[in-house]
Amino acid sequence: MERIDLPSVGPTDLPLSLLEMGCSGRFELITHPLSIDQPLPPQSTLPHGLPPTSVNLETEVEKQFLRDPAWLPIHDTDAAFQKFLKVTHRDVHVDSLLHCFPSSLHSGLSVVRDPTTGMLLDFTEVLLEDTDLSAKNSLSLQRQPGPPSESLRGSNTNYPFLPGGMDELTLEQIKKKSELEEDIDFENGLLQVPPGLKTGMDFTDKDTKTAKAEVNLMSLLSTFDDIIDLQPEAEEKEKGRDSGEAPKLPRTNSLEDLGLKDAVATSSTSEKKKAATSKPEEGQEENKKWAIPVNITSPCDDFYKRIPNPAFKWPFELDVFQKQAVLKLEAHESVFVAAHTSAGKTVVAEYAIALSQKHMTRTIYTSPIKALSNQKFRDFKNTFGDVGLLTGDVQLSPEASCLIMTTEILRSMLYNGSEVIRDLEWVIFDEVHYINDAERGVVWEEVLIMLPDHVSIILLSATVPNAVEFSEWIGRIKKRHIYVISTMKRPVPLEHYLYTGNSTKTQKEMFMLLDATGNFLTTGYYAAIDAKKERTSKHAQSFGTKNTSQNTSANQDRAVWLSLLHFLSQRQQTPVVAFTFSRTRCDENARSLASMDLTSSVEKAEIHSFFQKSLSRLRGGDRQLPQILTMRDLLKRGIAVHHSGILPILKEVIEMLFSRGLVKVLFATETFAMGVNMPARTVVFDSIRKHDGTGFRNLLPGEYIQMAGRAGRRGLDATGTVIILCKSGVHDMGDLHVMMLGKPTVLQSQFRLTYTMILNLLRVEALRVTDMMRRSFSESHRDTQAQEKKIRQLKKTLLSLPPLETEGQLSDLVTYYHTVTELRITTEALQRATLESVSGLKALSVGRVIVVNNKQHLNALGVILQVSSDAVNRTFTALIICEKGNEEGGENGPDGIAFPHLYNTALFTPEGPCSHTVQKLKLQDVSAITVKTLKVIPDRIIDNYNKRQQPRFRNDPPGQAISTATQELLRLAEANPGGIATLDPVNDLQLKSVNVVEDSMRLRVLRESLKEFNCIHSPTFAEQYARVQERLGMQEELDKLLFLVSDQSLSLLPEYHQRIKVLQSLQYVDSGGAVQLKGRVACQISSHELLLTELLFENALSTLAPEESAALLSCLIFTQNTQVEPHITNTLQEGVDRVLSVAQRIGELQRDCGIAQSAEDFVGQFKFGLTEVVYCWARGMPFAEIAQLTDVQEGTVVRCIQRLDEVLKEVRQAARIIGDSVLGSKMERASLAIRRDIVFTASLYTH
Repeated sequence: MERIDLPSVGPTDLPLSLLEMGCSGRFELITHPLSIDQPLPPQSTLPHGLPPTSVNLETEVEKQFLRDPAWLPIHDTDAAFQKFLKVTHRDVHVDSLLHCFPSSLHSGLSVVRDPTTGMLLDFTEVLLEDTDLSAKNSLSLQRQPGPPSESLRGSNTNYPFLPGGMDELTLEQIKKKSELEEDIDFENGLLQVPPGLKTGMDFTDKDTKTAKAEVNLMSLLSTFDDIIDLQPEAEEKEKGRDSGEAPKLPRTNSLEDLGLKDAVATSSTSEKKKAATSKPEEGQEENKKWAIPVNITSPCDDFYKRIPNPAFKWPFELDVFQKQAVLKLEAHESVFVAAHTSAGKTVVAEYAIALSQKHMTRTIYTSPIKALSNQKFRDFKNTFGDVGLLTGDVQLSPEASCLIMTTEILRSMLYNGSEVIRDLEWVIFDEVHYINDAERGVVWEEVLIMLPDHVSIILLSATVPNAVEFSEWIGRIKKRHIYVISTMKRPVPLEHYLYTGNSTKTQKEMFMLLDATGNFLTTGYYAAIDAKKERTSKHAQSFGTKNTSQNTSANQDRAVWLSLLHFLSQRQQTPVVAFTFSRTRCDENARSLASMDLTSSVEKAEIHSFFQKSLSRLRGGDRQLPQILTMRDLLKRGIAVHHSGILPILKEVIEMLFSRGLVKVLFATETFAMGVNMPARTVVFDSIRKHDGTGFRNLLPGEYIQMAGRAGRRGLDATGTVIILCKSGVHDMGDLHVMMLGKPTVLQSQFRLTYTMILNLLRVEALRVTDMMRRSFSESHRDTQAQEKKIRQLKKTLLSLPPLETEGQLSDLVTYYHTVTELRITTEALQRATLESVSGLKALSVGRVIVVNNKQHLNALGVILQVSSDAVNRTFTALIICEKGNEEGGENGPDGIAFPHLYNTALFTPEGPCSHTVQKLKLQDVSAITVKTLKVIPDRIIDNYNKRQQPRFRNDPPGQAISTATQELLRLAEANPGGIATLDPVNDLQLKSVNVVEDSMRLRVLRESLKEFNCIHSPTFAEQYARVQERLGMQEELDKLLFLVSDQSLSLLPEYHQRIKVLQSLQYVDSGGAVQLKGRVACQISSHELLLTELLFENALSTLAPEESAALLSCLIFTQNTQVEPHITNTLQEGVDRVLSVAQRIGELQRDCGIAQSAEDFVGQFKFGLTEVVYCWARGMPFAEIAQLTDVQEGTVVRCIQRLDEVLKEVRQAARIIGDSVLGSKMERASLAIRRDIVFTASLYTH
């Protein structure tokens, strides 16, 4: 067949074209003609043509090359071409466009086993619930685990698990309770016969059946109380008397307590249930104490019976408090153990770890200090093996069953919903008294609040006075019992001495001040004073008087230390810890002992080999650091220094040598007592005053006990020795007594709102910041449960009250009540102002006639006889006229008491013969000061009255002085029956303050308005008024309680609103409180989150080199002031200025939103003293040269750079969230640049 050649398309040919319809594979033929200049019709109905099945190669190569220039090298073109070929050869996979993630399975397999043998019989398919729950939308433990990469630290987009004790679920959540969480009804549908038994329990309530027969008259009557209508007069008196008893309304309860059933309520079963259960439940509620102190006085004999095979065995017999704690742990209860240092609290922690290994769960051990974490890691690693460590810069075996970490890391794990929390059985908080730390105390509270329900808590603390109160708070927020075990016993008792020696001759001058049983010996104190005095006087005889200043010269110090240490080493009282409250003094003291040598040659060899071995990991140059060389010389002679300025690796060497007993004298600051558990034989206090950041003060009892507690090694020493040096003079006895025997510091809440906390809680809808505030220890005085119970009772009582009659004459009754209440409050305020003023008190002098109103007297005249000198609760003794027979204040006082609301000014005049009484009056009993005074003889009146109070003189006639005064008062009362002229606070007493003037004007208006009310003329007015008073009084109390329970009464609420305002104006959250991108970034950052986030979003770090950005960020960590001004590059200086301007802006914004901190204070917290040091270190300068650049001590520099690395990690995370990969890799490089040599040598404890 011939091939047909078609001519090329001409202008006259039909235009045919194919159009693809959607992506279904249908095509349509297009035949309509096209004009010449029109472009071809589209090939597809899809808006952008057919989806590309493979990316355009050029763009891909461009992208790859731009992202990573090294990928396509310019020089080695052959290799590059091979790479390029690899990219070009590719198969087209159209299917990949249709790829989607599989939805979660809705069913799973369950195994059917033979119940007797346990053999597998079959598999059945079961439907799964909650398959849609994930870490991004649920707080439930039923949710799917997240990806393995996030299992340890969680992710900042995860929800946390529901914190324990937060049971405010929404209606939907309550309805959606799954089968797994079904509540057992302990009332109905109980199984009665256990499998395999013939008979079982009968759960029916026998008592309720018989109760129906009993009808109890009292309860019947009490319900008709308000129906029975007594005659109005009797009713009024009754009301007056009953108003005191109003709260005791439901009389049936008392009978119910006797075991009788309330028979009236049996008519409806639901009511019956309420009545029967309300009282006992209330009783339990009231007595429900969450903290339960455990008695540790009696020995725990049945310990081994109750725990036949304990999870952990010790080589020694446990103390009673330890046994009690172990028993509680076996019962899976939470405990608070308060005991002295070295009493053996670690036993409790060890048992919990052993238990969790036995149960195959996990334990988290948190400590406040990194050094302590490292030590515990070593100790527990030796004991248990399966132990991991998480600190800011180290992560060792994170899959272990026991994890040791700092509290901050646990907090971020809780906020970020880490999967570790699922398997967690115990969290052990060591050194809980650290919650008093102003800076970091809030972290403990956050962690305690955020821990889920299934985690039990173990708190270990030094002795604190309010352990029960603190545990009560934890118990209340967690809704579980906390057992408080506190022991004051020291395993090694302490003896406290004063030391006054300062030369070989006087080196034995040591005087006991407090013996091992805790008796304060004043004889020792006076002996010390005499020894000191004798020496000064001898000295004065020969050389004239010496300066008596507090500060001693270095030579005197040296003499004291030399004589003391000679004396102690002779008596074999080493090792010694000498606490000195300044780092420079520590160093000076150690240097001054150049002539002392406390070690034998064997010990010298051991110290040398250990020192060399420990430092073998350092680079050559680092081993020659001046600090290391001086310390090596000191250590060989058995002397060492331990404070925050010492390099971390050196500190660890010193601690290890000290615990081996090779360091004989250790000069340390307070931190040694806080973290490191290293007891000594003797503790010496260089001074008892320390600087706490604001000024010098004496040591607090808690601090003294904590440090002195390092004396005495269990099993080695019979007693521990504590010595206080008296260098310049003997300390004041009162100070010493308070310090040694005073109460240690109570645990106080340092809770404060931080932006991180607010943002972390805002990103989860189910958690509210107010819930966190309400649960903080600072709000622990709010006993919400008791208040809510009261609210329920009040609401119930209000419902049972009869309705008010407000028709006709009584229509203005409620307004009348409000007017009277306002009148009462205004009068009281005026009285208070008058009586507290100078002129008011002048007027209230002896002889002044006053109007008295109290329980017994109504508008009775009296005359003042004596005024007490006590300014706080001032009382007036006065002679007051009264009815005969009412001298003692009889029960049925004057009728007027029934109408406290009728503000009549009519004075009291006796109906029968006039009598008198002498009483002590409080300020509020004096309702008016009249213009009259009487001449009286107070002493005679009082003596005569008191004499006539004795039984044998009771019927004597009153003395002359009393009769005269009584007659005068009666004459005044009869002359002015409508009311007597009183001193006006404004005009007469010259009180011109705004409040007083306003009050007295308002009083006049209110008094006038009372006359215009109609309700007073109603015949049933008294009874109705009493009802209104009762109802509205209750309503007021209810409103007050509702306010106290609501969030409005939280003390931090105003600050919370201010901080939200700051976050909104910086656009971290929107107006509805939803967290925005900036807020998400700030969640990543643990401190100074606002400043750092602002810098990131302003690209402040993008212009800087990696080492410059590291140097700039050091200002967030470094807190000391330096004398040396750093020399820095221009770009870095610009960076510093930029940081300061951003800080200034944030500070001003905070101030504008009402936060108390001033902008200067906010900017002042950022110190740039280490910028040059960090810059040079990141550029590779050796440590020895860096140390020359600044006056900051080496240890501080190292710690600062280590913490800087954590900040760089946080910034890297933040950059990842923003999507700024350049910044991320820059932070990575900065981090690598500073992670080297001595700064990042691994801890000796961890390997």
